[in-house]
Amino acid sequence: MAPERDRGDRARAVTAGSTDPRIGVLVLLAALGAFLGDNAAYLVGRRFGPTVTRRLFAGEKGAGRLAWARCSLDRFGARIIIACRFVPGGRTAVTLTCGLIGYPRRRFVPATAVAAIVWASYAFFLGRLGGKVFEDRPWVGLLLALGLGLVISLLIEVGRRIWRWRATARDRARRLPTDPGQAQPARPPTADQRSGG
Repeated sequence: MAPERDRGDRARAVTAGSTDPRIGVLVLLAALGAFLGDNAAYLVGRRFGPTVTRRLFAGEKGAGRLAWARCSLDRFGARIIIACRFVPGGRTAVTLTCGLIGYPRRRFVPATAVAAIVWASYAFFLGRLGGKVFEDRPWVGLLLALGLGLVISLLIEVGRRIWRWRATARDRARRLPTDPGQAQPARPPTADQRSGG
């Protein structure tokens, strides 16, 4: 019985509440994997740009994602690369787009390095917190994580749709005629006009 308990104690020591130096190596390896994945996507975008565009960004939705990523990169640069590390699907679209549009590598590499380190640290500390809080009830932690993931995804989607709706409304407002010679919408008659006077 003692050897089994010893193995369980060692397993918990590596995750929750431990100062084991291997944790730092684990976080660095996770960050390295994320960094390499982002840079591989960049290289795929550079090397196979037209083929990638036809396959992954086909159709109206794909073209919209590609246009969003391109516009965001022009406007926000490295900040969008770092933020999209946490957005499902956003990371792939942005890193591929960086390669597709020729985003400067000297700016891309540091941004993906920062994003990878922040993401790996966040994932580790979130796991460590969850390991402590849900040590005796891992299913509760799993259900909470799935529920939070669903809620966050829904909030992101609602926010995206509201943003798109507002952008469409602004575009419509800009298209309204402002020249006095252009047709204006009909106005309701005044009281004098209705009474014939």
